[in-house]
Amino acid sequence: MEWSAHGRSLVNCNCNYGCPCQFNALPTDNRCEAAIGYQVDTGHYGDVSLDGARMAAMYQWPGPIHEGNGTMQLIMDEITTTPKQREALQKIMTGEDTDEMATMWWVFSAMSPNKLETLCKPIAVEIDIEGRIGSVSVPGVFEMAAEPIKNPVTGAAHRARIDMPDGFEYRIAEIGSGTTTTTGEISLKRSQNSHAQFAEMHLSNKGVVEVAA
Repeated sequence: MEWSAHGRSLVNCNCNYGCPCQFNALPTDNRCEAAIGYQVDTGHYGDVSLDGARMAAMYQWPGPIHEGNGTMQLIMDEITTTPKQREALQKIMTGEDTDEMATMWWVFSAMSPNKLETLCKPIAVEIDIEGRIGSVSVPGVFEMAAEPIKNPVTGAAHRARIDMPDGFEYRIAEIGSGTTTTTGEISLKRSQNSHAQFAEMHLSNKGVVEVAA
């Protein structure tokens, strides 16, 4: 089944700004954990429209992602998704109908044998990629807020980006500072003023969609 999802994503993980994973280095604290929110502006799974859907996810690995044994939990927005959309998004976010290694969802799912029950809850998502401002709220699961990194001397907003020509998640991400408070089954141990990542999400079953210049 062919699918596509075009929108925005906001990630807050436990690592220092920049996230060593993006550079094939080990995680800051030798473990990886993250909370993520997604806003799909346009998309489809076969003939099922995904326009306007919101999703979220939590992941936790005891070591680097590639060593596996992770735990994951997906959350579908009870307001912006229908049962058919949730079924489609569940397949997409667990790597089904996706070329091997083509998306972060395929990789995260393959490295997370411990899959908690998918939740259906209200999800509030605000993502300003250019401004590096955003928030994700899932009652009873997690609350995330992200902002620009601040210069430690002047307090001015600091801008840095990661360019991934061959990445499976995005091509360019704006980097910020995020804080997440967890109240669900997965508890993030270090998520205060840590790596936050704002990116355009444009994925298909074959990977990141390249936009013609």
